Amino acid sequence: MADYTPTVPARVLPPVTVRDLPAPPTSKWRIIGPGLVGAGVGLASGEFILWPYIASQVGLIFIWGAAIGIITQWFLNMEIERYTLATGETALTGFSRMWKHWGLVFVLMTLCSNLWPGWVTTSATMVTYLTGSGEGSVRWIAIGMLVVIALGLTLAPVIYTALERVIFVKIALVATLIVVAVLFAINADSWIELGKGLSVGARFPVPPLEFSVLMGAIAYAGAGGGQNLCQSNWIRDKGFGMGLYVPRLVSPVTGQEEAAASTGFQFAPTKENLARWKQWWRFANIEQAWTFAVVSFVTIAFMSMLAYSTVFGREGLANSIEFLHAEGEVLQNVVGPWFGVLFWVIGALALFASAMGIVDYTSRLASDTIKTVYLRDKPVSVNRVYFVTVWAMAVIGIVILLAGLDQPLILLVFSACFAAVMMFVYSILLIILNRRSLPEAIRVRTYRLGALVWSVAFFGILTVLVVIQQAQNLFGGQ
Repeated sequence: MADYTPTVPARVLPPVTVRDLPAPPTSKWRIIGPGLVGAGVGLASGEFILWPYIASQVGLIFIWGAAIGIITQWFLNMEIERYTLATGETALTGFSRMWKHWGLVFVLMTLCSNLWPGWVTTSATMVTYLTGSGEGSVRWIAIGMLVVIALGLTLAPVIYTALERVIFVKIALVATLIVVAVLFAINADSWIELGKGLSVGARFPVPPLEFSVLMGAIAYAGAGGGQNLCQSNWIRDKGFGMGLYVPRLVSPVTGQEEAAASTGFQFAPTKENLARWKQWWRFANIEQAWTFAVVSFVTIAFMSMLAYSTVFGREGLANSIEFLHAEGEVLQNVVGPWFGVLFWVIGALALFASAMGIVDYTSRLASDTIKTVYLRDKPVSVNRVYFVTVWAMAVIGIVILLAGLDQPLILLVFSACFAAVMMFVYSILLIILNRRSLPEAIRVRTYRLGALVWSVAFFGILTVLVVIQQAQNLFGGQ
C-alpha cells in the first residue's frame, strides 16, 4: 500500500495521505443523523409555505413534482457524499483541487443568498401571531433569535452534535403536528387527491401559478443550493468513511481543538478496503434515503394535505409568511383555537431550527474553504474561522434589522438566481470530480451518472428560466 499513487489531483492543494478505509461500526444506529439534519434544515419556507400554497391554489395534482425533486436531490447528495466517504475531504475541497477558487465562488453565492436575515424574521413573525405583539416587535424578536443562534453554534463543545439535537427536536415537533393534523384536520378527500397527485401522468398545473414557481418548487423540494454541498461536512463530522480521520468542528471556547492537516486521505483499492467501501456506500445510501428523502416527502405531502383540507379555493392567499397566518386562523375556526396555536408554535420553532441550520451550513462551507485553500499554512484553526463567520452573520443581520432596512429587489433577484446556478454548476463538477479523482472501482457510473446528467439538464433549464424571469422583474418588464 505504501507505493500506491493516489488518484486525487495535487496540482492546487497538497496530496492526500494514503490510509485504509475504516470499518463501519457494528451498530450503525449511532451514526444515523446527517440525512435527518439535511431534511430538518431544508424543512423551511418551502415545506411550510410554498408547497402548501401550491396545494391551496391547484390542489394536490402537482405533488409528483416534489417526489421528482427529492429523488433528484437524493442522487445529488449521494454524489456529494461519495467524494467525502472516499477522501475525508468536502466536495468544495474537491472542486478547489480542480480550480483553486471554485470553493470560494460557491461560498460567496451561499453567503449572498443567506446573509440577509429573512430566514430568522420569518420565525419571529410567527411568534407575533402567538403573542399578538404586532409587526413592530418582529425586529427585536429576530435580533434575540440571532444572538441565541450564534451562542448555540459557537459555545457547543461539538457543533454538529448540538445542531443534530436541535433538528431531531424539530422533526419530532413536525411529526407531532402531522399526527394531530391527520386526527383532526385532514379530510378523506385529500387522501384521494394525494393518490391522484402522485401519478406522473397527472395534468400539469395551470395558472394562477407561474411556471417558474412550479419549477422552483421541484428543484428545491427538500433542500437546494449550498445546503446540499454541506452534506459533505455533516457526514464528515459524524465520522462516515474516511471522514473518521478528520477532527470534528468544535467550539474554540468550550471544545478541545485538535491539530490536523486541512487536506484528506485516500485508500488503496485493495480487496479489504473495497469490501468496507461497499458497506459504507450501502449504509450511506439507506441513511440518506430514509432520513432525507422520506422525511422531506412525507412533510411536504402532509403539510400540503393540511392546506388542501382547510384553505383550498379560498381567495386572497399569498405565497409569503402571511399564508401561515391565514392558514392558522382557518385552523382555529375549523378545528379549534388550540390547533391554530399549535400550528403557529411548531411552525415558529421549526423555522427557528432551520435558521440555525442555515447559519451553520453557510459558516461551515465558508470556514472549510477559507482554511483549506487560503489559510492552510497559517496557525488559525478552522474552528476559529467558523466562530468568526457565525458571529459576522449574526452581527450583520442585527445591523440590518436595527437599521430597519428592507431587502433590496436586486438581492432578492440574486438570491433566486444563485441557488439554480449553483446546482447547475456543481452537478457538472460532481461528474468530473467523481469520474476523474477516485479509483476506477468506486467512480460514478451507469444510472447514477445518468441521474447527474439529468440534474445538469434540469437545473440548466431552471437557471435560464429564473434568470429571464428575475431580469424582467428587476427591469420592470413583467
